[in-house]
Amino acid sequence: MGYALVLNAGSSSLKFCVYDAGVQPWPCDARGQIDGIGSRPRFSARAGTAPPIEESLPATVRDVREALTVLATWLRTRYAGAPVLAVGHRVVHGGARYARPALVTPEVLADLRALEPLAPLHQPYNLDAIETAAARLPGVPQVACFDTSFHRTQPEIATVVPLPQDLLEGGVQRYGFHGLSYEYIASVLPRAMPDIADGRIIVAHLGSGASMCALKGRKSVDSTLGFTALDGLCMGTRPGAVDPGVILYLFQRLGLSAADVETILYRKSGLLGISGVSNDMRELLASDAPRAKLAVDYFVYRAAKEIGALAAVLGGVDAIVFTGGIGQNSREIRRRICAAAAWLGVELDAAADGAGALRITHERSRVAAWVIPTDEELMIARHTAAALGIAHAA
Repeated sequence: MGYALVLNAGSSSLKFCVYDAGVQPWPCDARGQIDGIGSRPRFSARAGTAPPIEESLPATVRDVREALTVLATWLRTRYAGAPVLAVGHRVVHGGARYARPALVTPEVLADLRALEPLAPLHQPYNLDAIETAAARLPGVPQVACFDTSFHRTQPEIATVVPLPQDLLEGGVQRYGFHGLSYEYIASVLPRAMPDIADGRIIVAHLGSGASMCALKGRKSVDSTLGFTALDGLCMGTRPGAVDPGVILYLFQRLGLSAADVETILYRKSGLLGISGVSNDMRELLASDAPRAKLAVDYFVYRAAKEIGALAAVLGGVDAIVFTGGIGQNSREIRRRICAAAAWLGVELDAAADGAGALRITHERSRVAAWVIPTDEELMIARHTAAALGIAHAA
């Protein structure tokens, strides 16, 4: 008897899921998160039929390593010394080398550390979690599961960056991200929409980090994110697509340092930058501030524009799927995006959307729209099981 642990570590949060590895396929026994790391840390968890747990943590929980100490204490209490058999991790960037999940070795870890400049909001914390878990659990397999892997099916025309060949040979290409989320959605399409599952699908993963992916035959053929997680849609604190000349201006005319520009692009732009109010869509929708309205309008505008671009790539659209924190929870944003996509034949059924239905468009709608909650942790568990020679997890 033992369990497998899935970790999704970020700069201010640690999501976790515990799978019973004594049963095949692995069922999820508990899930939760530690958020507010470094400011107001809180622990929350839901395990089996037990009441959910929510509690404040000491302010000394300042980073992922200390958050893992809190989690380890809870796991010992909950599972009474049952062994951890494997730990699966979300890793945002796998670069050109890692097209599939990998058992972590010192060489693999060094490769992934070299990619930190390409995903500074995520990669360092993903890898800190791996290092900490490995130190606490020597000999227990650690499996890195990459957000970039799912997009390796994209054709060269979708991945090439129009720069000199010597730069491209050094690994400059469009990689795409949120792949674990898209992979999960692709896996459930046959059950959700069997008649069109292998058709032309646009999946909108909308949250603090936001992107879209064009699927055909349930494979990624294009996406809005590229070499780094800065491209495409407007995000919570990231700008999405921006004229490269703006970046040159920041360096050449304003004299900003590389560190200054990185901070602007990753932490001060997007919804926060436009609004000056918040990076949280809920707060922006509730605000009367004119620039908060502008930020929301721009988010919808960019989403509608990217839907049009991906529709052109696919040669038409059979369905649009909303997922992610905003995509799953904000009826208002879904309504606005569907209205902007009405030219494609999207006819929103407001009653179905309000009732929490998976399909939120009328039967007569030429393009169906769906809301499907994602489960990145389950995809990580499946990949971790496969890495251990087990067919699948749940």
